[in-house]
Amino acid sequence: MNSGDGPSDFDEFLRAVGPVRRIHSDRAEKDTPRPPARAAQRDRDEEQARLDWMSDPLEFGDLQPGDELRFSRAGISQRVFRKLRGGHYRIQDELDLHGLFADEARQAVAGFIDEARADDRLCVRIIHGKGQRSSPRGPVLKGLTDHWLRQRDDVLAFCSARPADGGTGAVYVLLKKRRDSS
Repeated sequence: MNSGDGPSDFDEFLRAVGPVRRIHSDRAEKDTPRPPARAAQRDRDEEQARLDWMSDPLEFGDLQPGDELRFSRAGISQRVFRKLRGGHYRIQDELDLHGLFADEARQAVAGFIDEARADDRLCVRIIHGKGQRSSPRGPVLKGLTDHWLRQRDDVLAFCSARPADGGTGAVYVLLKKRRDSS
């Protein structure tokens, strides 16, 4: 104990802690917030949509090496599509599919589009090749790229590139702007 020549340890403790109040319960309060709810069905739907868009068509039609690819969603103005075809949008990234097998190319395209959107890139180029060394079936990666891009809701439009950017062996892809999650 203290001999009266200064504050005791207990007095110092009370001064450091400040005012206190008596608790009339011996149970701890557990107010841990619940984790945010996840829409399980939405997750399953998105996974199914991803699997569906990645499925390959059995036939691509009469697609030939020199054929142009063109696609735009309803609501995309002709002016925007003309600017895309003319190469007026800055290409913010590109993916080259040369040398990839179909499954590798599918995964590369999916990852590339996802990453581009995550990084807020709005216009990208995918080089699929012209398919001039393809079998009589026609250009495989070109047809698959056309199919895969049409399946994605985040692709607003795409078209074959200008000759200086790969011509009919590449496409400009216009992506939907990512919505802010804040």
